[in-house]
Amino acid sequence: MWQLLQIELYKTFRRPRTYIAFGAIAALIILLQFGLKVDGEEYASFMLQSIGNFDVQGKMLNGYMVCYIILQLMLVHVPLLVTLVAADMISGEANIGTLRLMLSKPYSRTSVVLAKFFATCVYTLLLLIWVAVLALFVSVVIFGTSDLFLMKTEYIVIIKEDDIFWRYCCAFGFAFISLVTVAALGFFLSALADNSIGPIVATMSIIILFTVLSTLNLPVFDALNPYLFTTQMVIWKEFFDEKVTANNEVIIGSIQDLPAIIHALIVLSVYIIVLISATVFIMRRKDILS
Repeated sequence: MWQLLQIELYKTFRRPRTYIAFGAIAALIILLQFGLKVDGEEYASFMLQSIGNFDVQGKMLNGYMVCYIILQLMLVHVPLLVTLVAADMISGEANIGTLRLMLSKPYSRTSVVLAKFFATCVYTLLLLIWVAVLALFVSVVIFGTSDLFLMKTEYIVIIKEDDIFWRYCCAFGFAFISLVTVAALGFFLSALADNSIGPIVATMSIIILFTVLSTLNLPVFDALNPYLFTTQMVIWKEFFDEKVTANNEVIIGSIQDLPAIIHALIVLSVYIIVLISATVFIMRRKDILS
């Protein structure tokens, strides 16, 4: 398995399309940081319009706040970038004829499929680390640190500076599971095709469709929404909400809705297990003719 994984990692990172996502993420984050650095005060004023005179501008314009803004924007688009590699892992090799050659080697098809999926997970992890370095650590260097000020739908959350970093670690860990779910979907569709275009387009279309259904908040979709992976992918925000006592005092180090996070992780894990199991099942019975 280790030898197969090394081979798959080599093939993954020698393809130019692998680095498209890294370049796109760097460009987007740098542009966002530049815009907030130049017009950050105006952005802060806009955020505070709905609550009147509340002097928190110094707290808002810090690296932690900038990272939160970037994640809200980026974690919607990063899944589409993960698709470029995940949906190409099997179908891409089927298209150029190397999949049949690889499956003729003395390795089980299950081992080959799992090695390809684990290579996809490594790529996803490196992509997320790249996001973390640029969005969190570079933002902290540029904007400094302070308390994190967040505006929820019905209330305001202010998280103390020394209670923030572990929340970002948890949020990035949660984001990894979310992106692996997307990778598993692209990987599954890749096993159904002999070229990369179809799985890539199909995966992106499913992500967009599920995202629209998740954000519509229409009663007709209420029973379905909790089981859409796109609905669960945004639950990372729950790490940035705190419990309060009966006297409305914040409980430092607490998470407001931990059951929602656990439910999301369970739903995403089920997606991953089902999709990868289905991919193995298909590949073990598929006739490779090219």
